[in-house]
Amino acid sequence: MKRILQSVWMVISLSAWAQDPEFSQYYSAPLYLNPAFAGTTNDHRFIANYRNQWPNVTKGYETYAMSYDYNLNRFNSGVGFLVTADKAGTAGMRSTQFNFIYSYKFNISNKWVIASGLNFGYAFRSIDFNRLLFGDQLQFDANGNAPSDDPAAYNLNTAHYFDFKAGMLAYNKTFWLGFAASHLNTPNRSLMNEEAVLPIKATIHGGVRIPLYWGPFKKDRISVLSPSFVYKKQGEFSQLDVGAYFLYDPIMIGLWYRGIPIEQNVKDNISQDAVVVILGFNLERIELAYSYDFTVSELGPASGGTHEIALKYKVAIVHNPRHKKKEKFIPCPTFTRSKG
Repeated sequence: MKRILQSVWMVISLSAWAQDPEFSQYYSAPLYLNPAFAGTTNDHRFIANYRNQWPNVTKGYETYAMSYDYNLNRFNSGVGFLVTADKAGTAGMRSTQFNFIYSYKFNISNKWVIASGLNFGYAFRSIDFNRLLFGDQLQFDANGNAPSDDPAAYNLNTAHYFDFKAGMLAYNKTFWLGFAASHLNTPNRSLMNEEAVLPIKATIHGGVRIPLYWGPFKKDRISVLSPSFVYKKQGEFSQLDVGAYFLYDPIMIGLWYRGIPIEQNVKDNISQDAVVVILGFNLERIELAYSYDFTVSELGPASGGTHEIALKYKVAIVHNPRHKKKEKFIPCPTFTRSKG
């Protein structure tokens, strides 16, 4: 019966309209969230993300991401590279995507910056054929040690496709608001030479950085509260993440809620999904954060929740004295440092 259920799950996975993997620490994966974030710091920025969703479910979901971005101040631009990998299920469904990202920035006043970004991606999607069990194999033995005559067994291929994304970001020293649209070309990523279109995903996100000290004396460290939100819609699916960071160097604490309470478990949506707790620390060049998702949907604690780790490392840009040039643009407000 377990094998039969796994086969049913495989068929559903191949035919269903897919949704993108997501990170609870979405601002610790800025290039994944919005390509306009490329080059919005004054440093070389390296970021690694790992997410293990529902570990108690057999072969649940694991997502990896690694990114690098750099500010080309002389050209009002930023460039970045992003690699994502996602695997799920007992059949070893894998998706890997390589992305080149470019952003362009311009001032609309002496306090506000507008950044636009483009993401050019190329992806691969595959499944481990040796882990599949087809219906006509069940009549031989429990391990399916016999060839299958099911036509699907000979039609499974690795999917290759281009994937394009665009975004906009407006920010000053304390506030940011952005929009991104993913899968603009609605790529077909079917493994069976059929249609499995990845629908466009629209994302709106924003936040504010609120210092908790307004006294007359200048301090190296002050407490900061950074509330923010992300709203996503993809096909019939929608999701809202809302919460806040509390920062006091080197300690960082976050609390988030995921779900749309006003929509009571309507089709393809979960009104109550998870409560996310984030703990981390940040030093001058290194930031490390861990988060745990407490599942509050009907799946409940049996899922094992979700574990996520984000590591960020910054390398200062060394300027050539012959080309020393004043920075034209303020960096995007940081969400994880109390010094601004």
